[in-house]
Amino acid sequence: MTRLLRTIRLDASDAVVFPAAAEPGEWAVPGGFCFWDEDPSTLSGKRRQAFRAGFLGLGSFGWSTLVAVAEASAEDRAAAVTALAVHLRTTHGAPDDTAARAAAEDEIAFAESLCEHAPGTIVALSRSIEAGELRERFRTLHDRAPQRVETLPVFATVEVVGEEEEPIRPDLARMARRTP
Repeated sequence: MTRLLRTIRLDASDAVVFPAAAEPGEWAVPGGFCFWDEDPSTLSGKRRQAFRAGFLGLGSFGWSTLVAVAEASAEDRAAAVTALAVHLRTTHGAPDDTAARAAAEDEIAFAESLCEHAPGTIVALSRSIEAGELRERFRTLHDRAPQRVETLPVFATVEVVGEEEEPIRPDLARMARRTP
């Protein structure tokens, strides 16, 4: 047994923001290789969103904002490698089946390295270019331990591990004063 990433969909937004949305339950990889020959500064719209925050599903080869750590059998892993190798050969121009399979093995191994958390842990991705280099940041969301409360809370909180960016604090009053 190993652990791999599996796409999840909490709402319908993936179908709106990505060129193609992955179906829930597909095995997934980060998929940064899909952008290797593109200048990220020229990306726009749905393609840009896939670059910035998408995991590549290995069934539909659509994109997913979130994935979850899941148990996978050796057969599941082998099928994921095969599907990705075929995709790399047919869509991304891998020179031969051996090279495609080696690249697929590397990408699946990288995805496995992100699965050191308990099954069910949700993983999010933020991809950017910094100092001319591709940078991928991964954040995990864990269930908090159940707490006894006297009343039902209006909001629940989840622990975010790896939160490095400063939160965006827009000046809503200034934005409201702008005229279109």
